[in-house]
Formats: sequence, structure tokens, C-alpha cells
Amino acid sequence: METTEIKPEDAQPVSITRKQKIIKETKSILLILVLVFTFRSVFFEPFRIPSGSMIPTLMIGDFILVNKFTYGFKVPFSDFSLGSINLNPIYLFGREKVKRGDVIVFKYPKDPTINYIKRVVGLPGDSIAIIDKVVYINGEPIKTEPFESKELMNELSEKYKRYKIKLFKTKTGDAEHLIQLNEDDAFQSGYDTRVIPEGKYFAMGDNRDFSYDSRFWGFVPEENIKGKALFVWLSLTSPFDEDSQFKFRPWRIGTLIK
Repeated sequence: METTEIKPEDAQPVSITRKQKIIKETKSILLILVLVFTFRSVFFEPFRIPSGSMIPTLMIGDFILVNKFTYGFKVPFSDFSLGSINLNPIYLFGREKVKRGDVIVFKYPKDPTINYIKRVVGLPGDSIAIIDKVVYINGEPIKTEPFESKELMNELSEKYKRYKIKLFKTKTGDAEHLIQLNEDDAFQSGYDTRVIPEGKYFAMGDNRDFSYDSRFWGFVPEENIKGKALFVWLSLTSPFDEDSQFKFRPWRIGTLIK
């Protein structure tokens, strides 16, 4: 049988150069980054709770997932913020209305580079007032009733244990949830009647006497809202947090935010 010898100069190269390999890997990394940023910008984004303003609904060190698609499909990177430059998001489709009781993440109106998380209490067109720590919407009080929970009280850091903290069950819109109040009259207890303008929302923390919210800095513009909080996927504190100690709370994983 006749065979043909393949000479070295006739062989085709099968290996790629180092430069080609670097270019290929760089393209793969860039594609992954684009997909990740697009996913975060359009659908879901993780956030970590740094303060106690939403206790007992959210604890310091809770890692939460926020649904950014709930209130409409936002064009990726359209809500750009850099220094004094703040662009409003662009939405391609109709938006679901923000509801009373929703726990939302939004850009702090006085500094859009900072994210806040609070509960929507007042909607556009509502009149809102707070008298002796009772919230009135359009003249009707939001009812509360005392609630006992040793487990939740034990979770409080030393910062709160020195105050007369009480838990209350309440209903904001369709959301049944707990709030935390300090019975000390020295804390914020009133808010003069105001009508919420169109396109704005009144938001409060569930830890009512330890929350810096709409009572102090005003209404939340609709365009500042980033999404609705869904659930806790991890709960972990560190020595650098308010608690000043390490805590891992596996029982909070999967907790729905409502």
C-alpha cells in the first residue's frame, strides 16, 4: 500500500497563539460582565441591609433580592448617576403601579448615589398626617395592636434594648406586617397634614422611631424607585455592623418580605 508522508512544512497549525488566547478569554469575560450588568439592571439585584430602620421586617445584615421588573421594563443603564448628573430611567412597557405597603428600594432623593429601603405608606394624592405616632391616611387612622415575640425582641442589639421598645401588628394597604415603636415621647411622634404630590410617595421604616425617612427629607419621586424587595437569601452580621459581633441567622434564609 502506498502511503503519503506528511512533511512538517505541510502540517496545518492547530494551536493558537498566546495573544489570541488572551483576546478570546477577554471577550468571554466581557460577555459575562455585560450579561450580569444587564440582568442586574433589568430583572433582579441583591442588596444588603446596613441599618436597623426596617426592624422587625428586615434585620441588620440581611441580604435581600430586589425585583426590578415589578414596576416595568427599564432600559439597562438608563438611570445613570454620576456626581451632579442624574438621568431618569427609561421604560419600554407599561408599569405596574406602586402599591401601599410595598417595601421598595429607591435612590435617596438628596443623594441619588445612595440606596434606601422603606415601606410605601402614602400614595400620590393622599393626605397624610401623624398624631401621637398614629398614621392617618385621608383622615383614617392605620390601626395597630400590640404583638408579643420574645424571639424578635432577643434579636435586638444592645442599642435598642435600653429603650422602651414595643412591637405592634398593623396593616398597610394589603400588607400585614409588624412595626416597632419606642414608647419614649422624646422621639418623633407627629407630622403635620400634607397632600402627597403626583408622582411622589411617602415612605417610612418599620422601625418607626429609628428611621430616617419621608418624615424628615420629603417624598420619594417615582423615577427614583429601583424595585420591590422580594425575600432574604442570606442573613449575616459582622463586627463592623451595629451589633459589633458576628451573627449567622440561617432561619431567616428564604423569608418573604411583605
